[in-house]
Amino acid sequence: MPKMKTKSGAKKRFSLTATGKVKFKPANKKHGMSKRPTDMRQQSRRMEVMAEQDAKKVRRFFLPNGL
Repeated sequence: MPKMKTKSGAKKRFSLTATGKVKFKPANKKHGMSKRPTDMRQQSRRMEVMAEQDAKKVRRFFLPNGL
């Protein structure tokens, strides 16, 4: 059976914490932030931890080697 490969797009979009949680950058926060409130801009800087139901699928299908 061939090796399982990590999806190239997932390498760029997700990362794993030391405990195995999946971190991601939320969408719709690339431009046009000058008209948004200051607290929303500050929240958009950081990555978020994915819900466990979705994280299971990401780890299994997209990041099998645990990047």
